[in-house]
Amino acid sequence: MILPIVRYGQAVLRQIATPINKDHPNIKELIANMYETMYAAHGIGLAAPQVDVSIAVFVVDVDGFKEDYPEAAGFKRTFINPELLEQSGEEWYFSEGCLSVPEVHEDVKRKSVIKVRYFDEDFVQHTDILTGISARVFQHEYDHLQGKVFVERLSPLRRSFLKRKLTDIAVGRTMPDYKMKTLQRKR
Repeated sequence: MILPIVRYGQAVLRQIATPINKDHPNIKELIANMYETMYAAHGIGLAAPQVDVSIAVFVVDVDGFKEDYPEAAGFKRTFINPELLEQSGEEWYFSEGCLSVPEVHEDVKRKSVIKVRYFDEDFVQHTDILTGISARVFQHEYDHLQGKVFVERLSPLRRSFLKRKLTDIAVGRTMPDYKMKTLQRKR
């Protein structure tokens, strides 16, 4: 089932996601729905908070980048309760976008090599070294679990240039070609 994606500016995107255990209800169904939602929106990563579920889960599929980034070939993974253990390598800029922030793409600087620990969808624990685009997408989605959106990594000046566009997204004036959810603000 395709789920609506939460727009930039909503509280769930600023919350630190809650770790889960293997008995979390309907987790496999949620993961399947997240993949379906990500593909329908032409994304390469999607975190549970982006579908209004504040748990420590995200999905990634960067196989489409394999021509330019060989490490991306076949890289499709589910990350549950991920931990970013180490960052190394050179910092590099890459134009990032986000399904919760449609029509905004900005250069973000991130480390090129990371060591991570996580559980897969069967709750088997892994410790991996990720490089290049795989490391970048992991870091982008991991930020979502920490209550951060990529635009927060931009300079204050750059964010000020984007202020109107971000406001338009938050209030629903930006309409991408996928289903989005605008949550009601508490008064």
